[in-house]
Amino acid sequence: MQRALNLADRARGMTSPNPTVGAVLVRGGEVIGEGYHERAGADHAEVAALKSVDGDARGATAYVTLEPCCHTGRTGPCTEALITAGVTRVLVAALDPSDKVDGKGVAALKQAGIEVEVLDGTVAARARAQNEAFRKYAVTGRPLVTLKSAMSLDGKIATASGDSQWISGEESRRQVHALRGEVDAIAVGSGTAHIDDPLLTCRLPGARRQPLRVVFDSEANLDSDSRLVRTAGEFQTLVFVTDAAPADRVEALRRDGVEVARVQALRGRVDVNDALGFLGSREIPILSLMLEGGPTLASSFVAAGAVDKVMTYIAPMIIGGESARTPVAGEGFNMISEAVELYRMTHTRVGDDVLITAYTSKDEW
Repeated sequence: MQRALNLADRARGMTSPNPTVGAVLVRGGEVIGEGYHERAGADHAEVAALKSVDGDARGATAYVTLEPCCHTGRTGPCTEALITAGVTRVLVAALDPSDKVDGKGVAALKQAGIEVEVLDGTVAARARAQNEAFRKYAVTGRPLVTLKSAMSLDGKIATASGDSQWISGEESRRQVHALRGEVDAIAVGSGTAHIDDPLLTCRLPGARRQPLRVVFDSEANLDSDSRLVRTAGEFQTLVFVTDAAPADRVEALRRDGVEVARVQALRGRVDVNDALGFLGSREIPILSLMLEGGPTLASSFVAAGAVDKVMTYIAPMIIGGESARTPVAGEGFNMISEAVELYRMTHTRVGDDVLITAYTSKDEW
């Protein structure tokens, strides 16, 4: 199963809105076939594994990282492919919580006389984590939201003058670009868009899918000369505005190739929950959203209880300054008992920095 999980990892960021899945076929103690879902619309992992077999797969055991599908979409049901191939045993690392599957795949295999075992423990946990965005969307219809930040050891994301390049080290920045190539969308607030003039693309070599670039900009103040607008014809760009945005500014952005969505306002800003509902209901839904700045946008998501995951790069430096910005602005909480608690925390050394990853829920999706 570890091999199947490793195969699935090869397609990280390439399969959305589908999950990443790997499959290995074993007979007589030997691997006779393997495969993974490479991209949406391509063969599912089980079918790819069956096609790789030299001969037939009768009597084989299939190790699959996610419950086989039992419905017809752009490809046929994987349960039928396994049954037709004569597979006699299937080990599943994680069940598929989506309405179209949700145990139906396992039931179809068992009804056909195939022995099925659903695993638990560390292997199952890795399989669930591998598709955490898919799993959250399947249950809620909304993207998994990751709050990413880089700060000094004393919690500053910039100096008092606004200088922030660079707090994190080169290896951390390279890792962030890899993350951009894996998520469906990246978001910034209007302040960050104005101050930093970011491009918000993955700039690592190789064929990578570029994320949807999202700006929370209630009054449509995004400058037509910004890099986001100037490259809107090349990279998908979405701006969330409210009724406070003048019609002429909205139309100007649309003429420049920017998608503009009017959503509800909350205390004068874009309503985070309304925006997340919009992202999840797109024709090709957004399953994962990474917040890249700034502190005001972060505070809106924290206040709305809309952050699922936190990734903080901590650099070995002290910046100081009362007016120097911190990762989360806003009014904050009055009492420690009201603060957002984090769970399932891990830490990793990334060059000279330390990456802390944690979740706002004790439970996995």
